[in-house]
Amino acid sequence: MSEENLPSEPPVPHKRRVRYRGKNPRRFEEKYKEHGSDTATIAKVVAAGKTPAGTHRPIMVAEIIEVLAPQPGNLAVDCTLGYGGHAQEILTKILPDGKLLGLDQDPIELPKTEARLRAQGFSDNVFSTHRSNFAGLPQILAAQEIAGADVILADLGVSSMQIDDPARGFSVKFSGPLDMRMNPQRGQPVSALLKKIQPAALAQLLMQNADEPKAVQLGSALAGKSFATTHELAEAIRAALPHVPKEECHLNIRRVFQALRIAVNDEFSALDNLLRNLPACLKPGGRVAILTFHSGEDRRVKKAFINGHETGIYSAISQDIIRATPEEQRANPRSAPAKLRWARRANV
Repeated sequence: MSEENLPSEPPVPHKRRVRYRGKNPRRFEEKYKEHGSDTATIAKVVAAGKTPAGTHRPIMVAEIIEVLAPQPGNLAVDCTLGYGGHAQEILTKILPDGKLLGLDQDPIELPKTEARLRAQGFSDNVFSTHRSNFAGLPQILAAQEIAGADVILADLGVSSMQIDDPARGFSVKFSGPLDMRMNPQRGQPVSALLKKIQPAALAQLLMQNADEPKAVQLGSALAGKSFATTHELAEAIRAALPHVPKEECHLNIRRVFQALRIAVNDEFSALDNLLRNLPACLKPGGRVAILTFHSGEDRRVKKAFINGHETGIYSAISQDIIRATPEEQRANPRSAPAKLRWARRANV
């Protein structure tokens, strides 16, 4: 058969772009102007006190830089790299001879952040990424033959990229699979946890992880049940609390989601490991700052820093929590619950 008689390839059908629904589309997948590089749309979203889809706004950047005081030539560690906002600011302070190690356990977001920071000119010589949660910090420093860091930051909050993506199942705001794992490749999703847990164990989990006042009632209503989506779980919580006012019930839902997220990611154990190993990961005179977002985290950080100060491990610690300014809270409401504490390793 001659080339002229060969059958031609069928034309590739044109795929239309998802329609951008009005000024403020609700669906995460439809917010392509925010996901992309439409600077005008992104500026409008930020001006409205919201976080553009697929991004994260770093919290208390100025306050963190002030307490950590990174200097040129410092070795810094960002234990929760996230979108890279804090890391970017620290990198500008430790150049030209410093280096930052960025840790993050999220296999979905970590490559995106590394590519973003590489595009800004931060090469392997000054910046490296490591897929691990902060509990693995001692092993990472040992593998790099680093005796200790000058600066360590841990931002314990869930990133906006995770919260806002329905596919991750972190938020009741959108209906998505009931997952909530920081690393979807490890452990069990929340749906599996709820299906096999006993009522008493779930009640204890809700009390320990979120100080939930309706823990016993909710434990009986939710334990051993199958929930496929975030909205299914939220509706079950509302059904279990029929006489609770709507706004108050919304807080119950948020606390339940928080407690379950902490459980499937084993967040308190990871934090306890970090706090226990922190002194050995810091150089003499090294500084650490930790951002927490609820009382269970803050209690642990406060106690560890006070004990370290009393035993002479830390030469100085924050006497009070540092909060985002009213201006930042208005511009970025997700900064409102954040609490910042810091400590400085003794020189001996």
